[in-house]
Amino acid sequence: MLRSIMNEEQSNNNEDLIWNLDDFAKQQLAKQFAMLFENRLCVYSESVEQLYTNYSMNFPSDNNSKMVVLPNPYAYHDTISHINCEAIKPTGIVVLPGELIGKSGLHVTVLVKNKHVSNKPVPFKKAIAHVVNSHKKVGDTFLPVLVKGDLREFNQKLPYMHLHRIRPDYLAKLSEFDRSDIQRVVSDKLKRLYVDSDRVVLNAA
Repeated sequence: MLRSIMNEEQSNNNEDLIWNLDDFAKQQLAKQFAMLFENRLCVYSESVEQLYTNYSMNFPSDNNSKMVVLPNPYAYHDTISHINCEAIKPTGIVVLPGELIGKSGLHVTVLVKNKHVSNKPVPFKKAIAHVVNSHKKVGDTFLPVLVKGDLREFNQKLPYMHLHRIRPDYLAKLSEFDRSDIQRVVSDKLKRLYVDSDRVVLNAA
């Protein structure tokens, strides 16, 4: 119990783990959508250089416009430290809820130059398989993670999630063993999201 309280206080003191939803016109919809990614993708905090692989998304009853990422207090070994910010890169890839575009499951598109969502979404499995294979062809690994600010809203009606990625070759503070372990953990998360992507449901009513 004490560890849980301490962990919650730590999250409340880490602004990277407090996502503000004040600017969202449809906050409840944004919350539902964010929950689809809970423990399906890792969350990164730049201020403490940590990657959270086991966490919950919480919405304080005294502040409905905030979402708090709370690392599992009983799985401290699932928090990976020494992830320097230079290794975290934006991808321009965004994930959309299919229900809001007349489809089912998750879909993927990209941000165009003016930072608006493209109008040609592709089913998640097809898109991610293409991205992963494209990276493999050049000896790279696609390792998506979430950071504060990745949850966004399009035209005050459509929530979407931008993806960042980890560049293992930029993890200067970690050993080769640690880098391989991170690749395994993040890849396993992506596989879970991949499997579930056509089954997730968002109540957009």
